[in-house]
Amino acid sequence: MREPARPRDPRDRRLLLTGRPGVGKTTVLRRAARLLEGLPIAGFYTEEIRHPGGGRVGFRGVTFDGLERVIAHVDRPGPPRVGRYGVDVTAVDRLAVEALETGEQDAIRLIDEIGKMECFSERFVASVRAILDLDAIVVATVALGGGGLIAEVKRRPGSVLCEVTPRNRDALPERIARRVRLLAGDAADQLF
Repeated sequence: MREPARPRDPRDRRLLLTGRPGVGKTTVLRRAARLLEGLPIAGFYTEEIRHPGGGRVGFRGVTFDGLERVIAHVDRPGPPRVGRYGVDVTAVDRLAVEALETGEQDAIRLIDEIGKMECFSERFVASVRAILDLDAIVVATVALGGGGLIAEVKRRPGSVLCEVTPRNRDALPERIARRVRLLAGDAADQLF
């Protein structure tokens, strides 16, 4: 006689990557996404927009199926603003719809990042909350500090917080991919 399946623990299904700015959270998430090739993925990552002279002038969100939106730029007047960047809330709204609210129901959600710029969008905040309420596998980067949704997702039952550091960042993509693949197959393993 087979034993009943172990109930899923929601903490096994939501991994939040945090750390100092520039430590490599986005790189970890993008490398993990490449290792998850073949599984259904929905979400986005952010990348810097650089001036030809090398200085950073903004940020764009890129969905994992290739759509791009400029979400913040020094030439955008704002409000809202984060530092010297004016945030395009409409672009963040569209990114939330395109990357988080569409796609397969059982898609693994990869979100980069739950941060101050993105949280100016009520649509983004609502989308993240809805995804966290699902039984979906979620890997998200989240700002090290901040209130509102940033603090909420860290306190939320079922979230496992992992700090990305220079010491662990090279090994994390493989560990994340292994964990996600096990979860996608209904197997659980304590890797963190």
